[in-house]
Amino acid sequence: MDSLAGLTKGFAIALTPINLLWCLLGTTLGTAIGVLPGLGPALTIALLLPITFKVDPTAAFILFAGIYYGAMYGGSTTSILLNTPGESATIVTALEGNKMARKGRAGAALATAAIGSFVAGTIGTLGLTFLAPLVVDVALRFGPADYFALMVLAFVTVSAVLGSSAVRGLTALVIGIWLGMIGVDLQTGQARFTFGVPELLDGINVIIVAVGLFAVGETLYMASRASTGQDEVIPLKGSLWMTRDEWRRSWPAWLRGTAFGFPIGAMPAGGAEIPTFLSYYTEKKLSKYPEEFGHGAIEGVAGPEAANNASAAGVLVPMLTLGLPTSATAAIMLSAFQSYGINPGPLLFQTQPDLVWGLIASLFIGNVMLLVLNLPMIAIWVKMLMIPQPLLYAGILVFATIGTYGITQSIVDLLLLYAVGFAGYLMRRYDFPTAPVIIGMILGPLAEQNLRQAMTISAGDWSVFFTRPLSASLLALAALALVAPVLYELWSRSRSRVTTATKA
Repeated sequence: MDSLAGLTKGFAIALTPINLLWCLLGTTLGTAIGVLPGLGPALTIALLLPITFKVDPTAAFILFAGIYYGAMYGGSTTSILLNTPGESATIVTALEGNKMARKGRAGAALATAAIGSFVAGTIGTLGLTFLAPLVVDVALRFGPADYFALMVLAFVTVSAVLGSSAVRGLTALVIGIWLGMIGVDLQTGQARFTFGVPELLDGINVIIVAVGLFAVGETLYMASRASTGQDEVIPLKGSLWMTRDEWRRSWPAWLRGTAFGFPIGAMPAGGAEIPTFLSYYTEKKLSKYPEEFGHGAIEGVAGPEAANNASAAGVLVPMLTLGLPTSATAAIMLSAFQSYGINPGPLLFQTQPDLVWGLIASLFIGNVMLLVLNLPMIAIWVKMLMIPQPLLYAGILVFATIGTYGITQSIVDLLLLYAVGFAGYLMRRYDFPTAPVIIGMILGPLAEQNLRQAMTISAGDWSVFFTRPLSASLLALAALALVAPVLYELWSRSRSRVTTATKA
């Protein structure tokens, strides 16, 4: 289907009253979650995963996408007014945004963040609209060996990017792959890792693991680190609008941030952290006012916020076209696809065109809603920072428990939920990333399936992975991604030794 024709059909779906309500609910809830420190879109979507058993898939993904985009918008409020980044991608925003707030320019900082998010989100969604079908055309030529190699590349790069170290990331990934293998093997009919528990023969529902890790585990971790004192919220003073000079300095930063965010977000090892830092340092180099950086430079808010929101659109490209999640939120959304029995990938645009194009069209609508929600209603969002944290954490645990029990009414599932939640708390406590667990649980069985198909087609010849140019290239990239950080660290250490010896 042509992109413009598909987008036109998508708007017809997204503009129905019920889907507009879902979009409004998602953007409003996402903004509220983004404003609250410590929470994020991954936790919120995980908490809402049980609705996939009752809600139409198109409506559910419009809701989830609204939450995702809304949290990207709302995160800037916490960074600017509280100097507490809600997500790692908004760390850079806090550097300059909080300094602007302390100088009485909080309104201008919030305005440039909101408008920059709108500009970047719109351009990024346009990129998703026209780039995704091109990626699909390429992906349709993949064979089982190529898909297996692609998943190996995703395993390595995502684990390295999402974890503080490759070892921790790969450890979390292996745990996820093991969880994905629990149950009856569909090809041999043999039970694997069920330990004699009949409830495990059908496997562990990915929703239970997602809610356990991102809702229960994250809540336990945040509660354990909650401070007894109240952080200072800088009050809004003066105009909530930008001056003409601030407009002039912001718009090039918005465009440059978008240019960093979307392509890097669309990469298998992308994410939002890298483009936000690149945007910040680029603005610092190009600025005519470098002396303001570190003291409240508006370009240091405008560029990173644009990069952050453009990367959110970029992350959806590999998820929808290849079925590869490159962020924690994308991994949770991928688990929602599995709940509906839908496998994201190149065939998704053919088998579920209404869902895909309705989702993309809703992103354009959601961007407009978010601009309206963020600028005039900023005083309301600021008041949400006053919600007592104990009530917030208790509410999350209650919703997680009720939602999980409502899926199957099984006590075993509740025990699994809190076992996984406690494991998630320990992982966060000892700096192990949780997103690779979900990625491994979802992609592990798919990688195993493609491995078996490739071996069947090649009559057991392992060289099929190295004789096909595409799979060989992808495996080479995976090996490079695994080895390059180690080699770079060794080179840095040797260089520092040489420098020290020269100075001595």
